[in-house]
Amino acid sequence: MAVDASTQQSGAEPSDVHARQIAGLDALELADRRKSGLASRIWSGLWPVVSALVLVLLIWQGVVLAGWWPEYVFAGPVTTLGELAGRLGEAEFYQAVGVTMRRAVVGFALAIAVGLVVGALVSRIRPLRRAVGSLITGLQTMPSIAWFPLAILLFGLTESAITFVVILGAAPSIANGLIAGVDYTPPILLRAGHMLGLRRLSLYRHVILPASLPSFLAGLKQGWAFAWRSLMAGELLVIIANQPSLGEQLHYARELADSPGLLATMIVILVIGIGVDLLFGAADNALRRRWGLHQVTN
Repeated sequence: MAVDASTQQSGAEPSDVHARQIAGLDALELADRRKSGLASRIWSGLWPVVSALVLVLLIWQGVVLAGWWPEYVFAGPVTTLGELAGRLGEAEFYQAVGVTMRRAVVGFALAIAVGLVVGALVSRIRPLRRAVGSLITGLQTMPSIAWFPLAILLFGLTESAITFVVILGAAPSIANGLIAGVDYTPPILLRAGHMLGLRRLSLYRHVILPASLPSFLAGLKQGWAFAWRSLMAGELLVIIANQPSLGEQLHYARELADSPGLLATMIVILVIGIGVDLLFGAADNALRRRWGLHQVTN
């Protein structure tokens, strides 16, 4: 293979020249990123959200102006946002959000623990997988609301009934995410772990769990969606005295035909769900960067 004349004159190896060229390209790419600036990156992430929000508000107002329902049944955005602004100044609103988020965090944490244990056992013990593998998928597809009659019989109208259904709603998705991650762990990694003397728990900790993180993270995200839905259904059905919650506010707004209050609470629930989804998205991006899978877009 012919070597560049300048390379021959300088006496440098072709690999050194290539390394310098690649380093120069990397420097140009970093310079372009710096030139873009923080403000432009923030705006590039915000403008699609702002555009979608404006579009939703316009459609919402258009439906109200069409007069398909009276305004006391389906309030407009101005009335609803005014009600929401008023609630932001009330202590009871923050207490309700705090109670709901506490239940969500506790239930989801317990679901992660259950999903990890079940997923780890089923993925590595073949007879157990043949016995209950399909059952886990069946539990995942079962509507959470169907568990509440049993939960109320077992625990009564208590917070334990809500937590029970949240766990049953989220744990199967988390377990399936871990099982899928273990199934797609490259065999060469397992052989390398065995060669290094790793067995059972140490093999899981240092090889299998890191390799299955992408699928496990996807299972966590799906599990959170099921947990959040289960929690909202539970708070609508199980009203506990002296414990205000977002589900309780939905219940009483429906009973009192308070359309602005109902829609305002639904907006809060939606915003919390979007916020948690953004956290999962940030975790996924961090994992992609660590694995070198993050794509640079202009």
